[in-house]
Amino acid sequence: MTDIHLGPDRATEAEAAAIDAVVGASLGPAVLTPSERLVVGGTTRRNERRHLLLPALHALQHTAGWISPGGLNHICDTLQVPPAEAYGVATFYDLFRVDDPGHDRDVLHVCVDPACRIAGAADVIAAARAEGRPVQESPCLGQCERPVACFVQGRGRPDHTPADGDPPLVPQAGDPTLRLLRRVGVVDPTSLEAYIGSGGYRALTRAFTLGTEGVIAELEASKLMGRGGAAFPTGTKWRAVANAPGSPKHIVVNADESEPGTFKDRILLENDPFALIEAVTIAGFATGAARGWIYLRGEYPLVAERLTGALAQARAAGFLGERIARSSFNFDIELRRGAGAYICGEETALFNSLEGFRGEPRQKPPFPVTNGLFDRPTVINNPETLANVLGILLDGAATYAAIGTEGSTGTKLFCLSGRVARPGLYEVPFGATLGDLVDLAGGVTGSGRLRAVLLGGAAGSFVGPEGLSVPLTFEGARAAGVSLGSGVVMVFDDSVDMADVVHRIADFFRHESCGQCVPCRVGTTRQHELLAAPDGPPAGLLEEIDRAMKDASICGLGHTAATAVRSALALGLIGGQP
Repeated sequence: MTDIHLGPDRATEAEAAAIDAVVGASLGPAVLTPSERLVVGGTTRRNERRHLLLPALHALQHTAGWISPGGLNHICDTLQVPPAEAYGVATFYDLFRVDDPGHDRDVLHVCVDPACRIAGAADVIAAARAEGRPVQESPCLGQCERPVACFVQGRGRPDHTPADGDPPLVPQAGDPTLRLLRRVGVVDPTSLEAYIGSGGYRALTRAFTLGTEGVIAELEASKLMGRGGAAFPTGTKWRAVANAPGSPKHIVVNADESEPGTFKDRILLENDPFALIEAVTIAGFATGAARGWIYLRGEYPLVAERLTGALAQARAAGFLGERIARSSFNFDIELRRGAGAYICGEETALFNSLEGFRGEPRQKPPFPVTNGLFDRPTVINNPETLANVLGILLDGAATYAAIGTEGSTGTKLFCLSGRVARPGLYEVPFGATLGDLVDLAGGVTGSGRLRAVLLGGAAGSFVGPEGLSVPLTFEGARAAGVSLGSGVVMVFDDSVDMADVVHRIADFFRHESCGQCVPCRVGTTRQHELLAAPDGPPAGLLEEIDRAMKDASICGLGHTAATAVRSALALGLIGGQP
């Protein structure tokens, strides 16, 4: 029995086969047993399979080149999802199309955000369109160190980027002092044997020796803070989930880095995927979770390929699944691809996306440590945070805490892009200054005269040349009124049209607002419109909009959507009143 009402369109054989290969043709109809109440039983069946909606939409888009009505009906019938809800999910993401494109060609996505914009994105787009290629202007593609960034969305062929397989741009590669990047560019990322030979899975062995309490105590003593931008104490989060009632518990990796200027997680996962798998396994052991999820941004096809291979190798070798490494611990990890939505970097929006709903943030409280994925206790960390766990367990919390400063322990990854001589991913101990980092990247190019640095990404702040003395620590950034965010350092010389850059940032937030709450939906729109005014925004109006978004928006997108714009006005990078 079902209350799902489908339209007359039917999937093609190819579409149905692709969808069934992902969701499993063996699912069958959502039948009820005689002992079940209708509503409760039907709801249970739907919830058990709803989380497969995003993979099914990916399969349909890849096969048909769009979310066809017949294909969507097949998904809805298989998963027992109402068509209106499934359509609402499909229209939420930039990588899905609900209109027939009228061609069977791959689509070229070209980044138009700041690093690529100043490198000539408009020329790349014009040239591709002149050749007759289907082109889509895209927000940041996470390849800022190699502008102009492109992503090819295949139809019936694998997605790829032109840079897939190129050596990682990690200028420090091979430096023996590196901790998080020590294997990048040195160890074969596709080989479990090579990973083990470089010290892999020693940390998991150490975790089993320490026990669950010992692992969490080490994290707390290390003072490891989250590296995704919020800087929440990692040990505190893990302990809260370990102590939370209810099961099953989940470990979620937020690898949906979509902050313009950020590419650190992509480089880590492309070049050291087994390290993430080991760290997630340790998190599961320490908190009593039985399942892990890696939510990866959809524009990272090489990462998806390498993680898929690494997960398979880890299972075959007994490092995932039943009785891991001959212990009594059972744990497995599932990889899921996002589909182009900046807002899904917000933890609760990510949960909704994983569960098969629109990626809209939830009200907090309750918090993820008690009511996270599938309303169960959940640890959610980004890849850089998890990468630190291995070194903490191997070297000890005291050794780790001795690196950096009292309030900012360990090392930090920074993404250098824009007008620098050696763009790429850098690892430095907390405490280095912004100027130190720019010098490490070879200094300012272009005119050679620094105009501004965007610190922390589109949700961060612009600083002028005087900001080069800012110490790159959580406490140093707070004292300077800025944020380290996700580690973005984007450099602009005085030949760059900063008004164009700032307008694009405002356009980015207007486009990426999910629209769920009025302050953010209206505020980001009005901010973008005001910046286009001939004389700039009127005095005080942007401040009022910013205050309204900070006070009343559901999530961090609205809280930070005006930060870079207001800092640009304060520095005189664009016209108008601060």
